Amino acid sequence: MTSPKPPIVAGGHTRVRPFNTRDTYPEQSLDNDLCQAVVAGDTVYVRGQIGQNLDTSESVGIGDAEAQAEQAMANIKMLLEESGSRIEHLVKLTIYLIDPRYREAVYRTVGRWTKGVHPISTGLVVSALARPEWLCEIDAVAVIPKEDRA
Repeated sequence: MTSPKPPIVAGGHTRVRPFNTRDTYPEQSLDNDLCQAVVAGDTVYVRGQIGQNLDTSESVGIGDAEAQAEQAMANIKMLLEESGSRIEHLVKLTIYLIDPRYREAVYRTVGRWTKGVHPISTGLVVSALARPEWLCEIDAVAVIPKEDRA
């Protein structure tokens, strides 16, 4: 298990878990500096999360959309906390599925994580995600409430 790189500030915003795509997608010819979340003012933007352990880059739940959604939501929770927010401060989710038949299992999983939170949500069916084993992807936007700001 590797420890995440410390956040960096670029453009006046905090970049949480910076990485380069050449490391995360070695099978592709990419060289993009990205991060898992950005804190801009009191808003946290979380990159699309999939069935992947963020510390090991291992894909989890291969063939199981529900297990991948569970990992994605666990990642979102962890990234929000690392960014100074919490799951109860989610305001928007976007859920990408490669097959509409996964909708019920994925939405049921997301619903367990967001019980009582009431974020807005957009669901899309797409032809593919970045890797063929990924069945769903979830990105998020949350706020850092005034009382929680440093």
